[in-house]
Amino acid sequence: MPTRNKIQEDILKKKETAQDDIRREYLKKLAAHTGRDTILYASAFTSQKVQTLPSVVLQVALHDVQSFMSALHNLRNDKLDLVLHSPGGSMEAADQIVQYLRAKYTHIRAVVPQNAMSAATMIACACDEIVMGKHSAIGPIDPQVTFPTATGLFTAPAQAILDEFDQAKGEVVANPATAPLWVTKIQAYPPGFLHMCKATLDLARDKVTEWLDTYMFKDVPIGNRQGRTIANWLGDATGHKTHGRPINIEVARNKGLRVSALEADQDLQELVLSVFHAASVTFDITHCAKMIENHNGNGTYYNVTPR
Repeated sequence: MPTRNKIQEDILKKKETAQDDIRREYLKKLAAHTGRDTILYASAFTSQKVQTLPSVVLQVALHDVQSFMSALHNLRNDKLDLVLHSPGGSMEAADQIVQYLRAKYTHIRAVVPQNAMSAATMIACACDEIVMGKHSAIGPIDPQVTFPTATGLFTAPAQAILDEFDQAKGEVVANPATAPLWVTKIQAYPPGFLHMCKATLDLARDKVTEWLDTYMFKDVPIGNRQGRTIANWLGDATGHKTHGRPINIEVARNKGLRVSALEADQDLQELVLSVFHAASVTFDITHCAKMIENHNGNGTYYNVTPR
C-alpha cells in the first residue's frame, strides 16, 4: 500500500489536477473490488490547514443533501459503501441524508478511514455495518447547542446545560442565599433554551435507536434489539467526559455495534486508505474543504480560501 507521503509525492510530480485523478482512480478501484456503489464524504477537519478554515464549512450541513443527490445520480447498485470522514454537524442534516440514502440502498456500510464523529457517528449508526481500522474512531452523539453570551456565541453540550440547571436547583434548595447567583446565570439563556436542550438530546437518542433497530439489528428479534441501550451510551455526555472523545473499534464492538475490521481484507484496507490519503492531500494542497464524490468521479467540492 502506498503511504500518504508516497501519494503526495506522486501528486506533486504530476499535473495540476493530479490529486483529483489519483483520488478518483482509487475510488474506482475500491468500487470494483467491492462491487458496490462507493461515495466519499470527507472534510478537511483533520487537515494541516484546519485552523484557517471556517468550522461551519467542514460540518455536516443541509446543503450536503443536494450534493448527495448529485453523487447518486446514475448509480444503479442497491448496496453502498460510504467512506465517511467528518467532525459531525447538523443533526437535522444528518437525518435528511440518512432518509435519502436509505430510500435508495438496501444495504449500506459506513467505512471510517479515520474519524466519523458526532452527527457523522449518527449517520454510521444508520448503516447496516460499520467498518473501522485499529486507528479509526467514532464518537459520542450528545448534541451541542450554541447560544449568545456577552462575549459572543458559545457552544456547549446540551446535557451539560441540563446538568448545570439541576445543580442550581439542588444548591438553591440547600442554600437559598445562592439563588441570586444562579438566577443571573440562568437568565443569560434564551427563552425556552432548557426545553430545547432536552428535546435535542432526546431526539438524538431516539433517532439513533430507531436507525440501529431498523437497519443494523433488523435480523434480531424485536425484544432483543440493543438500539436504545447503545444510543443512550453514545449520548451520555457525562460518561464520555468530552464531545470529541474517540471510541475505537474494540469499545464499539463491546458495546454491541456491528463493526468489521478494515484489516480483515488487506485489499480493502489498502484501497480505502489510499482514497483517504489522496483526499487528505487534496485538502492540504488545494482550497477544497469538503467533498462528496462517487466512484465515477462525479462530485461536489466545497472550496474555501483560508483566512
